[in-house]
Amino acid sequence: MKKNLSFSSYLVIGTMLFGLFFGAGNLIFPAQLGQEAGNHVWIAILGFLATGIGLPFLGILAMGISGSNKLQDLAGRVHPIYGLIFTMALYLTIGPFFALPRTGTVSYEIGISPFLDPSHQKIGLAIFTTLYFLAVLWFSLNPAKIIVWVGKVLTPIFLLFLGALIVASIISPVGTIGEPENSLYASQPFFKGFTEGYNTMDALASLAFGIIVVQAIKGYGVTKPTQIVTATAKAGLIGVLLMAVIYVSVAYIGATTTGVFGLFDNGGQVFSHLSDHFFGSFGSILLAIIIILACLKTGIGLATACAECFHQLFPKISYKLFVVLFCTFSGVVANVGLTNIIKLAIPVLLMLYPLAITLMFLAFLSPLFNHRRVVYVMTTLFTAVISIVDGLNAAAAQLETDALSFIHPMVDFFANNLPLYNEGLGWILPAIAGLGLGWIIIMVKKSKVEIIQ
Repeated sequence: MKKNLSFSSYLVIGTMLFGLFFGAGNLIFPAQLGQEAGNHVWIAILGFLATGIGLPFLGILAMGISGSNKLQDLAGRVHPIYGLIFTMALYLTIGPFFALPRTGTVSYEIGISPFLDPSHQKIGLAIFTTLYFLAVLWFSLNPAKIIVWVGKVLTPIFLLFLGALIVASIISPVGTIGEPENSLYASQPFFKGFTEGYNTMDALASLAFGIIVVQAIKGYGVTKPTQIVTATAKAGLIGVLLMAVIYVSVAYIGATTTGVFGLFDNGGQVFSHLSDHFFGSFGSILLAIIIILACLKTGIGLATACAECFHQLFPKISYKLFVVLFCTFSGVVANVGLTNIIKLAIPVLLMLYPLAITLMFLAFLSPLFNHRRVVYVMTTLFTAVISIVDGLNAAAAQLETDALSFIHPMVDFFANNLPLYNEGLGWILPAIAGLGLGWIIIMVKKSKVEIIQ
Protein backbone atom coordinates (compact mmCIF):
# COMPACT_ATOMS: atom_id res chain seq x y z
CA MET A 1 0.00 0.00 0.00
CA LYS A 2 1.35 3.38 -1.02
CA LYS A 3 1.81 5.81 1.84
CA ASN A 4 1.64 9.51 0.96
CA LEU A 5 2.79 12.14 3.41
CA SER A 6 0.77 15.29 3.90
CA PHE A 7 2.27 18.71 3.27
CA SER A 8 2.24 19.34 7.02
CA SER A 9 4.36 16.20 7.53
CA TYR A 10 6.88 17.36 4.94
CA LEU A 11 6.91 20.78 6.60
CA VAL A 12 7.60 19.30 10.05
CA ILE A 13 10.43 17.11 8.75
CA GLY A 14 11.82 19.93 6.61
CA THR A 15 11.85 22.42 9.48
CA MET A 16 13.39 19.76 11.72
CA LEU A 17 16.17 19.33 9.15
CA PHE A 18 16.61 23.09 8.93
CA GLY A 19 16.77 23.25 12.69
CA LEU A 20 19.42 20.55 12.85
CA PHE A 21 21.57 22.28 10.24
CA PHE A 22 21.10 25.91 11.06
CA GLY A 23 23.10 27.10 14.04
CA ALA A 24 24.72 30.37 14.98
CA GLY A 25 27.68 29.59 12.74
CA ASN A 26 25.31 29.69 9.78
CA LEU A 27 24.50 33.28 10.71
CA ILE A 28 28.08 34.33 11.34
CA PHE A 29 29.69 33.15 8.11
CA PRO A 30 27.30 34.72 5.54
CA ALA A 31 27.32 37.97 7.55
CA GLN A 32 31.10 38.03 7.39
CA LEU A 33 30.96 37.18 3.68
CA GLY A 34 28.68 40.14 3.07
CA GLN A 35 30.97 42.51 4.92
CA GLU A 36 34.08 41.39 3.05
CA ALA A 37 32.54 40.87 -0.41
CA GLY A 38 30.92 44.29 -0.69
CA ASN A 39 29.36 44.86 -4.11
CA HIS A 40 30.50 41.37 -5.18
CA VAL A 41 28.21 39.86 -2.56
CA TRP A 42 25.77 38.36 -5.07
CA ILE A 43 28.41 36.33 -6.90
CA ALA A 44 30.08 35.36 -3.64
CA ILE A 45 26.83 34.17 -2.08
CA LEU A 46 26.21 31.92 -5.10
CA GLY A 47 29.45 30.12 -4.31
CA PHE A 48 28.52 29.99 -0.65
CA LEU A 49 25.11 28.52 -1.50
CA ALA A 50 26.76 25.81 -3.60
CA THR A 51 28.54 24.41 -0.54
CA GLY A 52 26.19 25.83 2.10
CA ILE A 53 22.95 24.32 0.79
CA GLY A 54 23.71 22.51 -2.49
CA LEU A 55 26.09 19.97 -0.99
CA PRO A 56 23.98 19.34 2.14
CA PHE A 57 20.98 18.64 -0.11
CA LEU A 58 23.05 16.22 -2.19
CA GLY A 59 24.29 14.57 0.99
CA ILE A 60 20.75 13.99 2.24
CA LEU A 61 19.72 12.56 -1.14
CA ALA A 62 22.84 10.40 -1.28
CA MET A 63 21.90 8.70 1.96
CA GLY A 64 18.36 8.14 0.72
CA ILE A 65 19.35 6.88 -2.74
CA SER A 66 22.15 4.65 -1.49
CA GLY A 67 19.75 2.77 0.77
CA SER A 68 22.39 2.85 3.48
CA ASN A 69 21.25 2.57 7.07
CA LYS A 70 24.28 4.49 8.30
CA LEU A 71 27.25 6.44 6.97
CA GLN A 72 29.59 3.52 7.60
CA ASP A 73 27.68 1.46 5.02
CA LEU A 74 28.17 4.10 2.33
CA ALA A 75 31.80 4.92 3.15
CA GLY A 76 32.50 1.19 3.52
CA ARG A 77 32.00 0.83 -0.22
CA VAL A 78 35.56 2.11 -0.52
CA HIS A 79 36.79 -0.41 2.08
CA PRO A 80 35.39 -1.54 5.44
CA ILE A 81 38.35 -0.06 7.32
CA TYR A 82 38.03 3.22 5.41
CA GLY A 83 34.33 3.22 6.22
CA LEU A 84 35.06 2.95 9.93
CA ILE A 85 37.82 5.60 9.92
CA PHE A 86 35.92 8.07 7.75
CA THR A 87 32.76 7.68 9.81
CA MET A 88 34.55 8.25 13.09
CA ALA A 89 36.49 11.25 11.70
CA LEU A 90 33.36 12.88 10.30
CA TYR A 91 31.26 12.41 13.42
CA LEU A 92 34.04 13.60 15.73
CA THR A 93 34.47 16.69 13.53
CA ILE A 94 30.79 17.65 13.55
CA GLY A 95 30.57 16.49 17.14
CA PRO A 96 32.78 16.87 20.21
CA PHE A 97 35.98 18.04 18.50
CA PHE A 98 34.72 21.14 16.69
CA ALA A 99 31.09 21.80 15.74
CA LEU A 100 29.42 20.80 19.00
CA PRO A 101 31.76 22.85 21.26
CA ARG A 102 31.40 25.74 18.81
CA THR A 103 27.65 25.88 19.44
CA GLY A 104 28.30 26.52 23.12
CA THR A 105 31.10 29.03 22.59
CA VAL A 106 29.24 31.03 19.97
CA SER A 107 26.15 31.11 22.20
CA TYR A 108 28.20 32.62 24.99
CA GLU A 109 30.41 35.03 23.04
CA ILE A 110 27.52 36.58 21.11
CA GLY A 111 24.53 36.05 23.36
CA ILE A 112 25.95 36.38 26.89
CA SER A 113 29.41 37.93 26.81
CA PRO A 114 28.21 41.50 26.04
CA PHE A 115 26.34 41.55 29.35
CA LEU A 116 29.40 40.69 31.47
CA ASP A 117 32.38 42.66 32.65
CA PRO A 118 35.67 41.69 30.92
CA SER A 119 37.09 40.47 34.24
CA HIS A 120 34.27 37.92 34.55
CA GLN A 121 34.47 36.46 31.05
CA LYS A 122 36.30 33.24 31.86
CA ILE A 123 34.13 32.26 34.79
CA GLY A 124 31.09 33.36 32.81
CA LEU A 125 32.05 31.10 29.93
CA ALA A 126 32.62 28.17 32.28
CA ILE A 127 29.24 28.61 34.01
CA PHE A 128 27.34 29.17 30.77
CA THR A 129 28.85 26.21 28.90
CA THR A 130 28.11 23.98 31.89
CA LEU A 131 24.44 24.98 31.84
CA TYR A 132 24.30 24.90 28.05
CA PHE A 133 25.64 21.37 27.69
CA LEU A 134 23.46 20.17 30.54
CA ALA A 135 20.51 21.38 28.44
CA VAL A 136 21.89 19.64 25.34
CA LEU A 137 22.36 16.50 27.42
CA TRP A 138 18.78 16.57 28.72
CA PHE A 139 17.26 16.88 25.25
CA SER A 140 19.66 14.35 23.74
CA LEU A 141 18.81 11.68 26.30
CA ASN A 142 15.36 11.59 24.72
CA PRO A 143 16.19 11.19 20.99
CA ALA A 144 12.69 9.99 20.10
CA LYS A 145 11.44 13.49 20.95
CA ILE A 146 13.90 15.28 18.64
CA ILE A 147 11.41 15.80 15.80
CA VAL A 148 9.00 17.42 18.28
CA TRP A 149 11.49 19.61 20.13
CA VAL A 150 13.48 20.74 17.10
CA GLY A 151 10.87 20.64 14.35
CA LYS A 152 7.82 21.93 16.22
CA VAL A 153 9.17 24.02 19.10
CA LEU A 154 12.72 25.40 18.90
CA THR A 155 12.94 26.08 15.15
CA PRO A 156 9.68 28.12 14.89
CA ILE A 157 10.70 30.21 17.91
CA PHE A 158 14.14 30.74 16.41
CA LEU A 159 12.68 31.79 13.04
CA LEU A 160 10.30 34.23 14.73
CA PHE A 161 13.07 36.13 16.51
CA LEU A 162 15.51 35.97 13.59
CA GLY A 163 12.81 37.11 11.15
CA ALA A 164 12.16 40.26 13.18
CA LEU A 165 15.81 41.29 12.93
CA ILE A 166 16.15 40.45 9.22
CA VAL A 167 12.95 42.28 8.22
CA ALA A 168 14.01 45.39 10.13
CA SER A 169 17.45 45.33 8.47
CA ILE A 170 16.02 44.95 4.96
CA ILE A 171 13.24 47.54 5.30
CA SER A 172 15.63 50.11 6.71
CA PRO A 173 19.22 49.24 5.64
CA VAL A 174 22.00 50.45 7.87
CA GLY A 175 23.99 51.78 4.92
CA THR A 176 24.89 51.18 1.29
CA ILE A 177 27.01 48.43 -0.25
CA GLY A 178 30.61 49.45 -0.95
CA GLU A 179 33.74 47.97 -2.47
CA PRO A 180 35.08 44.54 -1.38
CA GLU A 181 37.19 44.56 1.78
CA ASN A 182 38.89 41.26 0.87
CA SER A 183 41.04 40.99 -2.26
CA LEU A 184 39.94 37.42 -2.95
CA TYR A 185 36.31 38.52 -3.07
CA ALA A 186 37.35 41.18 -5.58
CA SER A 187 39.27 38.80 -7.87
CA GLN A 188 37.41 35.49 -7.49
CA PRO A 189 34.23 36.00 -5.45
CA PHE A 190 32.52 32.75 -6.45
CA PHE A 191 35.43 30.49 -5.50
CA LYS A 192 36.07 32.40 -2.28
CA GLY A 193 32.39 32.05 -1.36
CA PHE A 194 32.50 28.36 -2.30
CA THR A 195 35.32 27.55 0.11
CA GLU A 196 33.83 29.78 2.83
CA GLY A 197 30.80 27.50 2.75
CA TYR A 198 33.03 24.72 4.14
CA ASN A 199 32.98 26.49 7.50
CA THR A 200 29.32 25.67 8.05
CA MET A 201 30.27 21.93 8.10
CA ASP A 202 26.77 21.25 6.75
CA ALA A 203 27.90 19.01 3.88
CA LEU A 204 29.58 16.76 6.44
CA ALA A 205 26.59 16.95 8.75
CA SER A 206 24.22 16.03 5.90
CA LEU A 207 25.70 12.54 5.76
CA ALA A 208 24.77 12.20 9.42
CA PHE A 209 21.47 14.07 9.45
CA GLY A 210 20.32 12.29 6.30
CA ILE A 211 19.85 9.18 8.40
CA ILE A 212 17.67 11.10 10.87
CA VAL A 213 15.49 12.34 8.01
CA VAL A 214 15.11 8.85 6.55
CA GLN A 215 14.20 7.45 9.97
CA ALA A 216 11.67 10.24 10.51
CA ILE A 217 10.07 9.48 7.13
CA LYS A 218 9.89 5.78 7.96
CA GLY A 219 8.24 6.76 11.23
CA TYR A 220 5.36 8.15 9.20
CA GLY A 221 4.84 4.73 7.62
CA VAL A 222 6.79 5.21 4.37
CA THR A 223 8.75 2.01 3.68
CA LYS A 224 9.24 1.62 -0.09
CA PRO A 225 12.74 2.75 -1.23
CA THR A 226 11.45 4.91 -4.10
CA GLN A 227 8.93 6.62 -1.83
CA ILE A 228 11.61 7.20 0.81
CA VAL A 229 13.87 8.89 -1.78
CA THR A 230 11.00 11.08 -3.03
CA ALA A 231 9.95 12.04 0.48
CA THR A 232 13.58 12.73 1.44
CA ALA A 233 13.97 15.03 -1.55
CA LYS A 234 10.78 16.97 -0.75
CA ALA A 235 11.54 17.36 2.95
CA GLY A 236 15.17 18.18 2.21
CA LEU A 237 14.16 20.84 -0.29
CA ILE A 238 12.04 22.60 2.33
CA GLY A 239 14.97 22.64 4.74
CA VAL A 240 17.58 23.95 2.29
CA LEU A 241 15.25 26.59 0.83
CA LEU A 242 14.74 28.02 4.30
CA MET A 243 18.52 28.09 4.70
CA ALA A 244 18.98 29.77 1.30
CA VAL A 245 16.54 32.59 2.11
CA ILE A 246 18.34 33.35 5.36
CA TYR A 247 21.84 33.05 3.85
CA VAL A 248 21.04 35.54 1.08
CA SER A 249 19.30 37.93 3.47
CA VAL A 250 22.11 37.83 6.03
CA ALA A 251 24.83 38.27 3.37
CA TYR A 252 23.02 41.33 1.99
CA ILE A 253 22.58 42.76 5.48
CA GLY A 254 26.27 42.23 6.21
CA ALA A 255 27.23 44.03 3.02
CA THR A 256 25.19 47.10 4.04
CA THR A 257 26.89 47.45 7.44
CA THR A 258 30.57 47.76 6.54
CA GLY A 259 30.49 51.44 5.61
CA VAL A 260 28.70 52.40 8.84
CA PHE A 261 29.98 49.94 11.45
CA GLY A 262 33.35 49.13 9.90
CA LEU A 263 34.82 45.71 9.15
CA PHE A 264 34.45 43.27 12.06
CA ASP A 265 36.57 40.26 13.00
CA ASN A 266 33.57 37.93 12.75
CA GLY A 267 29.95 37.96 11.66
CA GLY A 268 28.70 37.70 15.22
CA GLN A 269 29.68 41.33 15.82
CA VAL A 270 27.51 42.30 12.85
CA PHE A 271 24.43 40.96 14.62
CA SER A 272 25.43 42.50 17.91
CA HIS A 273 25.59 45.98 16.35
CA LEU A 274 22.44 45.41 14.28
CA SER A 275 20.44 44.45 17.36
CA ASP A 276 21.60 47.52 19.23
CA HIS A 277 20.98 49.74 16.18
CA PHE A 278 17.37 48.67 15.64
CA PHE A 279 16.16 47.62 19.08
CA GLY A 280 18.48 49.26 21.60
CA SER A 281 18.95 47.40 24.88
CA PHE A 282 16.07 45.10 23.96
CA GLY A 283 18.07 44.19 20.85
CA SER A 284 20.82 42.62 22.94
CA ILE A 285 18.27 40.41 24.67
CA LEU A 286 16.71 39.55 21.31
CA LEU A 287 20.10 38.62 19.91
CA ALA A 288 20.90 36.45 22.93
CA ILE A 289 17.65 34.52 22.44
CA ILE A 290 18.29 34.07 18.71
CA ILE A 291 21.83 32.82 19.16
CA ILE A 292 21.16 30.49 22.08
CA LEU A 293 18.13 28.92 20.38
CA ALA A 294 20.05 28.54 17.13
CA CYS A 295 22.97 26.85 18.84
CA LEU A 296 20.89 24.74 21.21
CA LYS A 297 18.81 23.08 18.52
CA THR A 298 21.89 22.33 16.43
CA GLY A 299 23.76 21.06 19.47
CA ILE A 300 20.94 18.64 20.23
CA GLY A 301 21.08 17.24 16.71
CA LEU A 302 24.86 16.89 16.75
CA ALA A 303 25.00 15.23 20.16
CA THR A 304 22.20 12.82 19.24
CA ALA A 305 23.66 11.86 15.87
CA CYS A 306 27.18 11.37 17.25
CA ALA A 307 26.06 9.29 20.23
CA GLU A 308 23.86 7.07 18.08
CA CYS A 309 26.68 6.54 15.58
CA PHE A 310 29.28 5.57 18.17
CA HIS A 311 26.79 3.34 19.96
CA GLN A 312 26.33 1.47 16.67
CA LEU A 313 30.10 1.24 16.21
CA PHE A 314 30.69 0.16 19.81
CA PRO A 315 27.41 -1.42 20.99
CA LYS A 316 28.84 -2.50 24.35
CA ILE A 317 28.89 1.18 25.35
CA SER A 318 25.40 2.60 25.85
CA TYR A 319 23.96 5.50 23.90
CA LYS A 320 23.40 7.43 27.13
CA LEU A 321 27.04 7.07 28.17
CA PHE A 322 28.21 8.39 24.80
CA VAL A 323 25.89 11.39 25.14
CA VAL A 324 27.33 12.13 28.58
CA LEU A 325 30.92 11.74 27.33
CA PHE A 326 30.41 13.91 24.25
CA CYS A 327 28.59 16.67 26.11
CA THR A 328 31.22 16.69 28.87
CA PHE A 329 34.11 16.74 26.40
CA SER A 330 32.43 19.46 24.33
CA GLY A 331 31.94 21.56 27.44
CA VAL A 332 35.67 21.40 28.13
CA VAL A 333 36.67 22.18 24.53
CA ALA A 334 34.20 25.09 24.37
CA ASN A 335 36.27 26.85 27.03
CA VAL A 336 39.28 26.91 24.71
CA GLY A 337 37.59 29.77 22.86
CA LEU A 338 35.85 30.28 19.55
CA THR A 339 38.90 31.58 17.69
CA ASN A 340 41.00 28.53 18.53
CA ILE A 341 38.19 26.11 17.67
CA ILE A 342 37.75 27.66 14.21
CA LYS A 343 41.51 27.81 13.70
CA LEU A 344 42.01 24.13 14.44
CA ALA A 345 39.00 23.04 12.39
CA ILE A 346 40.21 24.48 9.07
CA PRO A 347 42.86 21.81 8.28
CA VAL A 348 40.45 19.00 9.15
CA LEU A 349 37.72 20.48 6.95
CA LEU A 350 40.10 20.79 4.00
CA MET A 351 40.87 17.08 4.37
CA LEU A 352 37.34 15.80 4.89
CA TYR A 353 35.24 17.98 2.59
CA PRO A 354 36.60 16.72 -0.76
CA LEU A 355 36.30 13.11 0.43
CA ALA A 356 32.72 13.70 1.56
CA ILE A 357 31.78 15.40 -1.71
CA THR A 358 33.20 12.61 -3.87
CA LEU A 359 31.41 10.03 -1.73
CA MET A 360 28.12 11.82 -2.36
CA PHE A 361 28.59 11.84 -6.12
CA LEU A 362 29.71 8.23 -6.14
CA ALA A 363 26.46 7.29 -4.41
CA PHE A 364 24.54 8.85 -7.33
CA LEU A 365 26.77 7.35 -10.03
CA SER A 366 27.11 3.92 -8.43
CA PRO A 367 24.39 2.17 -10.53
CA LEU A 368 26.15 3.29 -13.72
CA PHE A 369 29.31 1.32 -12.88
CA ASN A 370 27.39 -1.50 -11.21
CA HIS A 371 28.61 -0.57 -7.73
CA ARG A 372 32.15 -1.79 -8.45
CA ARG A 373 34.46 -1.20 -5.51
CA VAL A 374 37.48 -0.27 -7.62
CA VAL A 375 35.74 2.92 -8.82
CA TYR A 376 35.15 3.99 -5.22
CA VAL A 377 38.76 3.16 -4.35
CA MET A 378 40.43 4.99 -7.25
CA THR A 379 38.25 8.10 -6.94
CA THR A 380 38.81 8.33 -3.20
CA LEU A 381 42.55 7.65 -3.49
CA PHE A 382 43.14 10.38 -6.08
CA THR A 383 41.05 12.84 -4.09
CA ALA A 384 42.78 12.00 -0.82
CA VAL A 385 46.23 12.90 -2.18
CA ILE A 386 45.18 16.51 -2.72
CA SER A 387 42.96 16.85 0.34
CA ILE A 388 45.65 15.53 2.69
CA VAL A 389 48.25 17.91 1.25
CA ASP A 390 45.81 20.83 1.58
CA GLY A 391 44.99 19.86 5.15
CA LEU A 392 48.63 19.57 6.20
CA ASN A 393 49.49 22.84 4.50
CA ALA A 394 46.65 24.59 6.34
CA ALA A 395 47.76 22.99 9.63
CA ALA A 396 51.28 24.33 9.11
CA ALA A 397 49.89 27.82 8.51
CA GLN A 398 47.39 27.79 11.37
CA LEU A 399 49.82 26.36 13.92
CA GLU A 400 52.74 28.42 12.58
CA THR A 401 55.10 25.46 12.77
CA ASP A 402 58.04 24.28 10.66
CA ALA A 403 57.37 20.65 11.53
CA LEU A 404 55.22 20.33 8.40
CA SER A 405 57.55 22.22 6.06
CA PHE A 406 58.10 19.03 4.05
CA ILE A 407 54.71 19.65 2.48
CA HIS A 408 55.68 22.96 0.87
CA PRO A 409 57.37 21.53 -2.29
CA MET A 410 54.24 19.49 -3.02
CA VAL A 411 52.04 22.55 -2.50
CA ASP A 412 54.22 24.58 -4.88
CA PHE A 413 54.06 21.83 -7.51
CA PHE A 414 50.27 21.59 -7.33
CA ALA A 415 49.89 25.38 -7.32
CA ASN A 416 51.93 25.68 -10.53
CA ASN A 417 50.56 22.68 -12.40
CA LEU A 418 47.10 21.69 -11.14
CA PRO A 419 44.08 23.65 -12.44
CA LEU A 420 41.84 25.21 -9.77
CA TYR A 421 44.34 24.45 -7.02
CA ASN A 422 44.87 28.11 -6.14
CA GLU A 423 41.09 28.50 -5.94
CA GLY A 424 40.90 25.76 -3.29
CA LEU A 425 39.38 23.20 -5.68
CA GLY A 426 42.48 21.37 -6.82
CA TRP A 427 40.97 18.02 -5.86
CA ILE A 428 38.28 18.12 -8.57
CA LEU A 429 40.34 17.03 -11.59
CA PRO A 430 42.17 14.27 -9.68
CA ALA A 431 38.78 12.98 -8.47
CA ILE A 432 37.51 12.90 -12.06
CA ALA A 433 40.73 11.18 -13.16
CA GLY A 434 40.32 8.55 -10.44
CA LEU A 435 36.72 8.00 -11.45
CA GLY A 436 37.72 7.56 -15.08
CA LEU A 437 40.58 5.21 -14.26
CA GLY A 438 38.35 3.07 -12.09
CA TRP A 439 35.79 2.89 -14.88
CA ILE A 440 38.48 1.81 -17.36
CA ILE A 441 39.62 -0.94 -15.00
CA ILE A 442 36.15 -2.44 -14.70
CA MET A 443 35.77 -2.36 -18.48
CA VAL A 444 39.08 -4.19 -19.00
CA LYS A 445 38.74 -6.68 -16.15
CA LYS A 446 35.00 -7.16 -15.79
CA SER A 447 35.04 -10.63 -14.26
CA LYS A 448 37.84 -9.88 -11.81
CA VAL A 449 36.53 -6.69 -10.26
CA GLU A 450 34.69 -6.91 -6.95
CA ILE A 451 31.05 -5.93 -6.90
CA ILE A 452 29.78 -4.35 -3.66
CA GLN A 453 26.80 -6.22 -2.30
